[in-house]
Amino acid sequence: MRIGILGPLQVAGVAVSGARVRALLVRLALDPGRVVTADRLIGDLWPDERPAHPVAALQSLVSRARREAPGIVSSRAAGYALDVPAGEVDAWEFERLVRAGEARAALRLWRGAALADVAGLPFATGPAARLEELRLTALATRIATDLTERGGAGGGVDGVVAELRALVAEHPLREPFHALLVRALAAAGRRGEALEAFERARARLADELGADPGAELRQAHLAALRDPPPGAAGPPESEGGGRLPARVTSFVGRSGDLSHLRALLTASPAGDDGTAAPPEDGVRLVTLVGPGGAGKTRLAVEAAATLGGAVWLVELASASGVLASLEGVLRTTDPVTALRGFRRPLVVLDNCEHLIDEAARVTRWLLGAVPGLRVLATSREPLDIPGETLHRVLPLEEAAAVELFRDRAAAARPDVRVEAGDAARICRELDGIPLAIELAAARLRTMSVALLVSGLGDRLSFRGGRTAEPRHRTLRAVIDWSWELLSDAERDLLRAFTVFAGGADADAVARICGEQGGVAGGGEGGVLEVLASLVDKSLIGVSGDRYTMLETIRQYAAADLPDVRRAHARHYTALAEAAGPGLRTAGQLHWLAVLDAEQGNLDAALEHTDDPLRLLLARLWPWIMRGRRREAAERAAEVLRRVGDVPPEGREPAHGLCRVIMGEEPPDAVRLSDHPAAVTCFALIPAPLPGLVRLAEENAERLRGHPDPWTRSAAALACGLARFEFGSAAEAGEPLRAALAGFRRTGDRWGLSFTLHWLSLAAENEGDHAEAVALAREGERLAGEIAGLESPAGPILFLSRLGRLQARTGDLAAAAATLARAEEVVSGDPDGDSVAYARVLHARAEVARRSGDPGAAARLLHRALELLPGAPAQFEALVHVELARVSADPWPPLRRALELMAASPDRTVRATVLEGTAEHCDPELAAELAGAAGALRGGAGAGDPALLARCRHALGEAGLRRALTRGAAIPHPERYALHHRRSTP
Repeated sequence: MRIGILGPLQVAGVAVSGARVRALLVRLALDPGRVVTADRLIGDLWPDERPAHPVAALQSLVSRARREAPGIVSSRAAGYALDVPAGEVDAWEFERLVRAGEARAALRLWRGAALADVAGLPFATGPAARLEELRLTALATRIATDLTERGGAGGGVDGVVAELRALVAEHPLREPFHALLVRALAAAGRRGEALEAFERARARLADELGADPGAELRQAHLAALRDPPPGAAGPPESEGGGRLPARVTSFVGRSGDLSHLRALLTASPAGDDGTAAPPEDGVRLVTLVGPGGAGKTRLAVEAAATLGGAVWLVELASASGVLASLEGVLRTTDPVTALRGFRRPLVVLDNCEHLIDEAARVTRWLLGAVPGLRVLATSREPLDIPGETLHRVLPLEEAAAVELFRDRAAAARPDVRVEAGDAARICRELDGIPLAIELAAARLRTMSVALLVSGLGDRLSFRGGRTAEPRHRTLRAVIDWSWELLSDAERDLLRAFTVFAGGADADAVARICGEQGGVAGGGEGGVLEVLASLVDKSLIGVSGDRYTMLETIRQYAAADLPDVRRAHARHYTALAEAAGPGLRTAGQLHWLAVLDAEQGNLDAALEHTDDPLRLLLARLWPWIMRGRRREAAERAAEVLRRVGDVPPEGREPAHGLCRVIMGEEPPDAVRLSDHPAAVTCFALIPAPLPGLVRLAEENAERLRGHPDPWTRSAAALACGLARFEFGSAAEAGEPLRAALAGFRRTGDRWGLSFTLHWLSLAAENEGDHAEAVALAREGERLAGEIAGLESPAGPILFLSRLGRLQARTGDLAAAAATLARAEEVVSGDPDGDSVAYARVLHARAEVARRSGDPGAAARLLHRALELLPGAPAQFEALVHVELARVSADPWPPLRRALELMAASPDRTVRATVLEGTAEHCDPELAAELAGAAGALRGGAGAGDPALLARCRHALGEAGLRRALTRGAAIPHPERYALHHRRSTP
């Protein structure tokens, strides 16, 4: 279970700190996947006395919960929700199992008192009582089953008696336990004690409730008065049918399959009134299909046992003929006559795949000759005859797989402790295949969990027990059984398919594994026919329009096929290049989805292509769009190691862009290229480079007449950005507005979002905060559409800025909501982008300060600084400026900010740091620093209005102007500020 509330709260098997955080998570877990409104949460979590600022308190609590349990609490319009399926919350799964009659499985989930962490809160009273009632019901069901299975005294009933005596003492008015105790004592041959137990129960009920015993207790009493019951029953057998094998291990994780099969096979035919029904009515043939080791045989036996009636199991694994095996089981050479003697008989044909043609003929003959006959077949491929209903036996879902592993591990080695995370990893690595999981659990007899995990790569050699059939002794033997039944063309395609990472669509399989891939019997049409056959034989899966392969089968079939690998690399290189033009239009979301689906194949192609620079160049632009600079840098470094320092002929731009990503100045091959990644290489450069303004301006001028409107717009954006950050901000407006107009025509969300971001900064510089907010809001929306949650660096830049702007315009509630969304996005970053998270903390600190909580602001800023080693110096400086505003002594953080920016080419951030420093200086020095900031911005904007108003009040208008003029002429204003530091009184 991912979320455990049947006992102390656990998230993914780990305890959560903080009582109030645990209460929030427990409350959300009672309604998984559903929105719980903020008002409801506040009322439930603070029932007696609400905090002074309940919404802020709840938001803070949610933020803490997200840190403790990342990725499961989401914000919704009206409140919050636990983004976890109900089946992954133990209380919900417990209730489902109890109602499905799976008492043992349900009780294994119970770790202690339900909702233990919130026992004192009113909202927990009702659910806790209901769960306890279900627990007692499950206990009664489990004990009743134990009594049935154990039989008389020799069957272990004494242990059941002891358990029931304790339960009766704890729950003296609960009749089912009294009835079970009477039954258990009678089954153990202790009739006198059984009758005494009944009398005690009757007297207790009469004295305390004034009631007589109910029907269940009376029936147990009557049974005890009769002769003792016979010994334990044998394996399932009824109405003359053949025996099914008795269960020797628990049956885990297939309750849904069992219910579905029972519903199929018990549906009454239209004419079934005791007379022979027409053979075409009702579901009469169900074939369980799935990969080897999925548990088809066990599921078929369990399903047949629940159906009752006349049942025969015909095991074909080692048989040489289907009809001969059926005749042997029925003990007759006339199976039709024998089966006609029963009402709706059931024949289980197990392991049909190696006799598939005969199994199909015999089954069709029997169904036509025996009205009412039902056949349940297991096979790795369909029988493919009329009337067949397929039921695919898929690998277990993670929760069920973990339950199976833990159950078998406990049997193999009772003292072993398997952490939830280790169990989940083992089951995922083994594809959720039950046989593989059982073989892995058995290995714990001789090794630790850690050693087992490290050896999962050798899964094919995992060995089963002495009595296992040869084809089930190892995973390799399981797949050998299927492999031997394949044609040469099927084997060739199965080997070739291992080149795909994450699956592929039919077109890719046909093109790569056809004639150009070297598969026997090639040609696209032939390949698709063979592919369909492998799907039928459960060696390749299909989901939607994608074909997939289990990792266990991949390891078995993997082969060195250089022709196929080259075809794979060519195909996915061509796909990446074909996506390029569409990524710069309004249709870019479609192409981003295509590239996301093929991420694994694109990575694999980059690893084995003979031309890595070509594919890297095609992938650079999507990485830029998604803000995945880290991924781009890692891949670029790998490619440079492969190709060396000298670029191959024709690959100079790609080679140069790799070096730009690594921090080098763009070479001529990049400067003169019109590739999107070259035009926008500012987004790849890890730190500002000398001459960036000149480079951007030359580039914009060179591309002014380019035939592609997107290229012209991107060059204008690069020019505007460079001027704003590193040149004259006053001159950035014209190219930025031109870029905005161009990107609106092309529909490119990336270009629009970045242009809107910089125009928002320009509007704020000019004192138009309303326009700045509007532009930032539109930019954030567009950035969120293209970035997705996989890499939130882009959205965080926009969300954190929008939150700060909303706070600066006085809308603190909107700012808090925006930054809550930002924190939700950054918590879903699988790479753990520390700078993105620091940006959120920085913005939250500003909101906290403006809300009157400097202590909280300081704590957030110190956390942000802990995340910043290796971050851009500009951002670290801004964090120190904000820290100065909430520090008793502002000068230590200001000194650090000024030192960081003293040699920086980023004029805009230098100006912001100088204005932040001026807030803590006397009026004259403050005005001088404001003048220096204005000069850095190229005279754009009027500066900080509050700062200028303070200086004007102290110095007068003329004095202010003189100080601003002096400041504008200071050559090194950061050094000047440190040397002439004079704090405001």
